[in-house]
Amino acid sequence: QVQLAESGGGLVQTGGSLRLSCAASGSINAMGWYRQAPGQQRELVALITTGGSTRYADSVKGRFTISRDNAKKMVWLQLNSLKPEDTAVYYCNAAPQASFSWGQGTQVTVSS
Repeated sequence: QVQLAESGGGLVQTGGSLRLSCAASGSINAMGWYRQAPGQQRELVALITTGGSTRYADSVKGRFTISRDNAKKMVWLQLNSLKPEDTAVYYCNAAPQASFSWGQGTQVTVSS
């Protein structure tokens, strides 16, 4: 079973940036970044295939960028122009179906 470890979250002001990292312990295919805000369902915000094709939720398009290094089994999410509504715990997992066990996630808090 692949283990996932997310890192890089923090507290930033509106308009700030963060870079989230996801380290996988085993082989991965298409991967995504998900987020879950308090009281809301977890949602997929960005997806990247093994070939590097990407897709984004409308709410983050133009602000977030997903990337990966297949050899290092790493996936990143660059978050720019952050808004308070981006506040959530961010997770990585297989996408579009999250087939791995969830990691601990990384908290992103955007202050207004």
